[in-house]
Amino acid sequence: MNDWRFERPPGLPLPQPAEEARPFFDALLEGRLAIQCCVACGLLLHPPRAVCSACQSTDFDWQETSGKGVVYSYVVTHQAVHPALAGHTPLATVEVELAEGPHITSNLIDVPPESVEIGMAVTVVFEEVSDGVVLPLFRHH
Repeated sequence: MNDWRFERPPGLPLPQPAEEARPFFDALLEGRLAIQCCVACGLLLHPPRAVCSACQSTDFDWQETSGKGVVYSYVVTHQAVHPALAGHTPLATVEVELAEGPHITSNLIDVPPESVEIGMAVTVVFEEVSDGVVLPLFRHH
């Protein structure tokens, strides 16, 4: 493997989490990948939401995950869809199926876009992109 590495382009907007997503981002600050869990039916939900999609409960806990999963799907973007991405394409965005079941969308930090494969084993890494903002990225393992 070569020394290719994903780097977040400067000027790319930071997430602005809704209130129901705050525990997800707080866990990331602590180096944990936590997923919303419906107390009523046990369904793991991502992205976080105000109402369970299975039973319509509004009572949630947060379950820490292993951070391991596989690439379920991906797309390689060749055209800069935001001015901050100019000069940073091609860029692979991956949908990771976590070992616990939920899917999360992110980027791989150590795999060139042309080498991404469905089924590739990945594990989460936490990258501080700004003061108080940590994002979950993934690396091949």
